[in-house]
Amino acid sequence: MGGSAVIVIDMINTYDHADADLLLPSVEKVVPAVVRLLENARDQGVPVIYVNDNFGEWRSHHGEILRTALSGDHSHLVEPLQPDENSLFVVKARHSIFYETPLAYLLGRLDVRHVVLCGQVTEQCVLYSALDAHIRHLDVSVPRDAVAHIHEDLADAALRMMRRNMGAEIVTVDTVRF
Repeated sequence: MGGSAVIVIDMINTYDHADADLLLPSVEKVVPAVVRLLENARDQGVPVIYVNDNFGEWRSHHGEILRTALSGDHSHLVEPLQPDENSLFVVKARHSIFYETPLAYLLGRLDVRHVVLCGQVTEQCVLYSALDAHIRHLDVSVPRDAVAHIHEDLADAALRMMRRNMGAEIVTVDTVRF
């Protein structure tokens, strides 16, 4: 049986996009929980992997994505949860963390069989990533207090779908089992 990894989805962000005004209040609420999750994982030696949108900047890399987010108007949301020296980083271009990324290969190399998904957006990227993890026979946990949403009703439905259709364990940061 393989180990666990925490995957941080799209939290390195400038929030300069169409749905940002709807998303920001939820992000403000979840950042402290995401920080606690990262601290818990790092304290237990669990790999932390950031999988982040490149926002259409095809010459970007993780350092540039981070620098841009930290220099933006919402850097206070990025600063507390930025990658440390042991964090891994995968750049994505679409909703799923797996779609045309090397993530599945990386998880295999790390012998990861269980992913803990946190980040944004619950009813979009988190949902699609949970489905793609499930079809790859990975166990999935989603701490409901560490995922941000645009539409609360859709996020609640997405969490129910993850639990019911994908067998995901819907937990809180304080009850995550690595």
